[in-house]
Amino acid sequence: MRLSLLTDLNAERAARRAAILVTDVESGEQRLVREAEINGDPLAEELQDALRRGKSGLVEQEGRQFFLTVQAPPVRVVVIGAVHISQALAPMAKGLDLDVTIIDPRTAFATPERFPDVPVLAEWLDTVLPAIDIDPYTAIVALTHDPKIDDPALIAALRSECFYIGALGSRKTHERRVQRLIASGFTEADLSRIHAPIGLDIGAVSPAEIAVSILAEIVASLRKNQRRSA
Repeated sequence: MRLSLLTDLNAERAARRAAILVTDVESGEQRLVREAEINGDPLAEELQDALRRGKSGLVEQEGRQFFLTVQAPPVRVVVIGAVHISQALAPMAKGLDLDVTIIDPRTAFATPERFPDVPVLAEWLDTVLPAIDIDPYTAIVALTHDPKIDDPALIAALRSECFYIGALGSRKTHERRVQRLIASGFTEADLSRIHAPIGLDIGAVSPAEIAVSILAEIVASLRKNQRRSA
């Protein structure tokens, strides 16, 4: 690989932007295709499919073979609320290769003892969220039921390009939440991005079951384009 390609690839990785290294198998010629450039590439359809799947591999076009090396940022799940559901969700998410961060200003709940091997930030959202780059590879999960904690996270998520926003609570709770967010300047179209009640409807009751439903919904949101193209 040329040094210039490696430098560019590392720059995309550092910026949490996806990129694909395309190698012509016969000639060895290589080019780097950034995520924003995919639609203009001759292999656009193959590149989009590879990126959706997050998998490297061989593709063929007009009798020529190309190896696609996919570099996608690790998917990050930012959980608002150090609650029982979060305790069940964190180890499950690790098994799915998701990076989890727990945020909760309530220091009695946000402790390393309750969340081993997971970053826990016991700070108010307006302090910690500006330092978190909420990008298209980020999911925001609000679980506290407390508007003082959940609402700032939802506002930050709605102003970002994150791929998933979910909030715990009944339909009545969400109706009140919607009115508060509308008063903050958001439209009904904006608020349609929020999955509420959170999680796929699997009849979940226990914290662990609710965590499963949330993670299933996150994966479904992440892979939805792949499902539609199947």
